[in-house]
Amino acid sequence: MKVALLNENSQSSKNKEIYSTLKSICDEKGYYLYNYGMSEDNDANLTYVQLGLLSAILLNSGAVDFVVTGCGTGQGAMLALNSFPNVFCGLVVDSTDAMLFARINAGNAISLPFAKGYGWGSEITLRNIFASLFSCEFGGGYPIERKEPEQRNKKILDDVKKLTNKDMLSILKEIDKEFLKSTIDNHYFRENFFKHCKDKEIGHYLKGLLE
Repeated sequence: MKVALLNENSQSSKNKEIYSTLKSICDEKGYYLYNYGMSEDNDANLTYVQLGLLSAILLNSGAVDFVVTGCGTGQGAMLALNSFPNVFCGLVVDSTDAMLFARINAGNAISLPFAKGYGWGSEITLRNIFASLFSCEFGGGYPIERKEPEQRNKKILDDVKKLTNKDMLSILKEIDKEFLKSTIDNHYFRENFFKHCKDKEIGHYLKGLLE
């Protein structure tokens, strides 16, 4: 599994700690982790709205399989991510949220509140969240006797989102070009995205935008 970490500008100072905590879990699982920023206050300068766009690009292109992100409360990033096609983001506050989101909702992104309750011992909370998230079968159901109806509901939600969203390439061609370019024009994206992008049309379009 390929996992991406994205931080927005108000929480950039916490990127290194979040990355190292998440990487310890990914290493245990044999997952690949890619840091798409931000690691410094003046680096990339991503807003929570841009987190949504960037996450959608990464997931829809197949460059990553899962996104870990967040903002001050986690709410803005969650809303921004869920506004795009094929992105299913849950707000996760603790390890129980993480486990239930994975087993019931089987989404492909989580948003965390990096300004609320973040202080002494927060790395322990983060490790417990990431460990719970990746320790169970996505879509495995909870409780187990609810597995089949929960899987049916997930498929219905997937189908509904396909009807209510345009495809990602169309969105990229119609969205404000300056907004799009400011979202991807940084060394994180250039170093990681094009090596792992599986959608040739999306990759070609974005490479042309950056040239």
